[in-house]
Amino acid sequence: MTDSATHPTVHSAFTPGAVAVITGGAAGIGLAAARRFAQLGLRVCIADLGAERLAHAVDEVAALAAHGKDDVFAQPTDVSRADDVRRLQVAVRERFGGTDVLMNNAGIQPGSTIFGPDDNWQRVLGVNLWGVIHGAQIFVPEMIERRRPGLVINTGSKQGITTPPGDPAYNVAKAGLKAFTEALQHELRNTANSKLSAHLLIPGFVFTDLTRRERTEKPAGAWTPEQTVDFMMQRLAAGDFYILCPDNDVPRSLDERRILWAAGDIVENRPALSRWHPDYAAAFDAFIKQR
Repeated sequence: MTDSATHPTVHSAFTPGAVAVITGGAAGIGLAAARRFAQLGLRVCIADLGAERLAHAVDEVAALAAHGKDDVFAQPTDVSRADDVRRLQVAVRERFGGTDVLMNNAGIQPGSTIFGPDDNWQRVLGVNLWGVIHGAQIFVPEMIERRRPGLVINTGSKQGITTPPGDPAYNVAKAGLKAFTEALQHELRNTANSKLSAHLLIPGFVFTDLTRRERTEKPAGAWTPEQTVDFMMQRLAAGDFYILCPDNDVPRSLDERRILWAAGDIVENRPALSRWHPDYAAAFDAFIKQR
C-alpha cells in the first residue's frame, strides 16, 4: 500500500468545477460520495432509480454544492440497460460538458442460490457486473478525450475476492467486476494521452440499505458510508488501486490473511472454499492467528 503521507490529501481529479457521475448515488456509499464531491466544488450527477429517492438525494447534495441545484442533477438510470447508460452520458454532456469522475457504484444483493431462478441471476449480474461494463465502455472513451485528470471508481466487494458460500450470484458478479477493473486500469495506463486511472473500492461492513436487512440501528462493527468515503478519498490521493477498507470489527491484517488463504486454495491444491471446509477449520484458525 502506498504511503499516503507523501501524497496530497485530495486527488487532482477533485478540482472545483470538475464533473462527477455516481451510479447508485441516491443512498448509501453513493450518496455519501456525492455529498463529499459537492463539498469539494464538483458538479454532480446522481444516477439511480426511484423519483422520490432521487429528488431527496439532489436536495441533500445541492445544499452542499457551491451553486446549489445548478451544480447537481439526477438522471433515472437502470445501469443493466446500455441504452439507459447512454442516455445518462448524453444528459451529463449536455448539462455539464463531460465527465471527469465516474463512480460505478450501483449494486443490488437480493440473495441467490446455485440453482435459483434465472431471472434473479440475470438481474444481479446485469446491475453489479454489466452496469460497470456499460459505464466504462460508454463514458471512458470521451473521458480520455477530455485529457483532464480523471478517475473511474468501481465499487467491488470482499465477497468477489474470498467468495464465501451463501450468495453465489453476488460473488460471481463482484469477482468479474474485480477482473474487469484490473483490465481497465491496465488499458488506461497504456493508452496514449490518458490522464485517467481506474480504482477498485472494496468496502468492509458498511451500514447501508444493501446491508440493513431487518436492522434499525447501525451495528457496532459496521462503518458508516461517510467513513467509507473518507477512507476512499485518502487512498485515492495516495494512488492505491485496491482500496481495501477495514471496519470496526475487521482490521486490514485480518482481511489480508483471509485473502491469502483464499489464494492458497489454488497454490496448495486444497478443496474449493476450504476456509469453510470442516477438515481445514483448525488449519485456517492457526493461519489467521499468525497475523
